[in-house]
Amino acid sequence: MSEQLKSVAHAFVTARRAGRALADYPGAPPVDLAAAYAIQDHAIRADGRPIAGWKVGRIFPPDDARLGSNRLSGPIFAESVVDGTVGKPAMPVFTGGFAAAEAEFLLHIAPGHDGATPQTDAETLALLDGVRIGIEIASSPYPGINADGPAVTASDFGNNFGLVLGPQIADWRGTDLRIIGVKTTIDGETAGEASAATMLDGPLGAVRFLMANLAARGIALHDGCWVSSGAVTGVHRVKPGQTVEASFGTHGTVTCTIAAAPLS
Repeated sequence: MSEQLKSVAHAFVTARRAGRALADYPGAPPVDLAAAYAIQDHAIRADGRPIAGWKVGRIFPPDDARLGSNRLSGPIFAESVVDGTVGKPAMPVFTGGFAAAEAEFLLHIAPGHDGATPQTDAETLALLDGVRIGIEIASSPYPGINADGPAVTASDFGNNFGLVLGPQIADWRGTDLRIIGVKTTIDGETAGEASAATMLDGPLGAVRFLMANLAARGIALHDGCWVSSGAVTGVHRVKPGQTVEASFGTHGTVTCTIAAAPLS
């Protein structure tokens, strides 16, 4: 790995620890996913915190053809996973950076995974031990994290900064997640409505992508993990002081408030 890529990784880790924005990308932006994941993997090692899950995000045309993938991934650190089943947890974002909230299905891979990537929905379901509704907090010290393209997004932990765990879906094994209507509101105003039917091969496909992606990077999932499977209603920009609610029809709602990340 080049010293240039290591320098980018350390700049992001330093900025995140300090809670401070980066006016510019801290080096030469990666032009492909190989370089992006090299930065991300080094940043994970430099950061050192335990990982409780992974976010999966969509790569849209024409970038999917150019990059050879229609999704990307990033780590979700254990200390940023918050129980949202009681109250409205305050979720930090980087002031001066990028900040958004996304309504997502959260699928949990059971401990003991042997490393094999499932090929069908049935095989994927067999590896899970729960499904919840939730909100991903997407935030980066760099305000251009999404505007500069998927490789840049992937390079800074996939633009993740937190996960709010909502209620578990009853009978999740027998429920087609793709037909559940989802609505996101910000301060009571509708920000987006959709279903996972628009999300490629759905939340279970996101799990299969992640397993293959991490296996190729030499990252094991034998301890189990959460998979934040992708924004259902869109990526909705937020700012400190706002309240975000994600409604999943009869399956419940989950709510959080947005706060400024503390400076250090």
